[in-house]
Amino acid sequence: MVHDVAGQAHPGTPVTHAAAAAEPDPRRWRALALLAVAQFMVILDISVVNVALPDIGAALGLEREGLTWVITAYTLCFGGLMIFGGRSADLLGSRRTFLAGLAVFTAASALAGLTRDGSWLIAARGFQGAGAALLSPAALATVTAMFSGHERYRALGVWAGLGGAGAAVGVLLGGVLVSGPGWPWIFYVNVPTGLAVLALAPRIVPPTPARPGRLDVAGAVLVTGGLGAVIYGLIKAGSAGWSDAATLVPLAAGALTLAVFAVVERSVREPLVRPELVARRPVASGLLTMTLATALLIASFFLGSMLLQRVLGLSALEVGVTFLPVALATGAGAHLGSRLLPRVGPRAVAAGGFTLAGGGLFLMSRIDAGAGVVTGVLPGFVLAAFALGTAFVVATTTALAAAPAEHTGALSATVNTSHELGASLGAAVFSAVAGASLTVVARPAVDGFDRAFAVAAVTALVAAAVLAVALPAGRPAVGDQPLFAH
Repeated sequence: MVHDVAGQAHPGTPVTHAAAAAEPDPRRWRALALLAVAQFMVILDISVVNVALPDIGAALGLEREGLTWVITAYTLCFGGLMIFGGRSADLLGSRRTFLAGLAVFTAASALAGLTRDGSWLIAARGFQGAGAALLSPAALATVTAMFSGHERYRALGVWAGLGGAGAAVGVLLGGVLVSGPGWPWIFYVNVPTGLAVLALAPRIVPPTPARPGRLDVAGAVLVTGGLGAVIYGLIKAGSAGWSDAATLVPLAAGALTLAVFAVVERSVREPLVRPELVARRPVASGLLTMTLATALLIASFFLGSMLLQRVLGLSALEVGVTFLPVALATGAGAHLGSRLLPRVGPRAVAAGGFTLAGGGLFLMSRIDAGAGVVTGVLPGFVLAAFALGTAFVVATTTALAAAPAEHTGALSATVNTSHELGASLGAAVFSAVAGASLTVVARPAVDGFDRAFAVAAVTALVAAAVLAVALPAGRPAVGDQPLFAH
């Protein structure tokens, strides 16, 4: 930022890392709040649908596979196009990319609420995800550029908390809306919020300069197509079985397409994200942490919402209220994680968080059809959500705190990609493990849910062991120097 002699900021001056470090932008906290509203909205839209799935299935005639696609069409397009969105922010400017993505997301939300056809709803969810893929990395790149030193820890801690808290609050809001005006309003609610942010952002969010370069469209198509095929195969596994051709063929096709993507990214002059940046230990281990934490948290919301409604007989509103302490626990975990990370380092925070999450998920695997919500469901759910909240801070801070200025958009996108990939994998894999227990046309048995939560508990404990080695050792430094030596 450039200031005049009176100390006032010129609104049109672009923000860079150097400027943010030398003279903090006086708008930075207001800008963070506005960007957080938009990010909260796109994260919330992953889980707000969960509580409405039985109503959507009944209204639009969707079974387990169709309902899973209502979740994964959004997260797949969100995650698959995220790096493309981040690269767009680097080349075109983060504020311009943010506004374009928000406009697409808002329009797609209106379409999702208006449609009464299952295929059109899934398509609208895909367009929502595409808009979010532009919006989210551009917003995070702006946050990273505006803050430095101790303030960057605080800002990234706030941002990390949005991932878990937004997902949990989404179920609460979904319960209120489904029980009130009806399921289309889980999408309509985005429209006035999106329009308000679109109106305010040009005045509050500072612009960032555009840079010369090309967008890797081929890479974006390959990574999205490969992830889509993998997710499709995982969803089919729940009905066709893991050894059926309907499962194996798309899984193999997806793996091959992703391999081609990796080759293309090494050969093009300007890839979506440079492989050497992603291969750095802090970045790679941060992305792994984000993927695992999101997969476990979203799977818990997805399975928990269906369990509470289909097995325990709660209404949509009662499910939403039940998720309120889960939302608070996730936010509290993120806050604690941001305090612990500079003191004990990422290894201790992540290992402890995933170990506690494994304990909470194990408690959820012991739920039976006669369980009470307060004594049978909430203890494990709240513990798992609190523990995973700490992991989100580890993931975001470890991967991004030393991001080079010219790659903040792309690296921000990789963090968000891992979040959406984790959400897609969590819904697909654990719905496949639960299998027929996710049916929406009859009262299902509880054994599929218990099995899925048990697998999730084991996954969390394995993650704790892996991340205790994979994450950088020691405590991060404070300031604008790289946070980790290796």
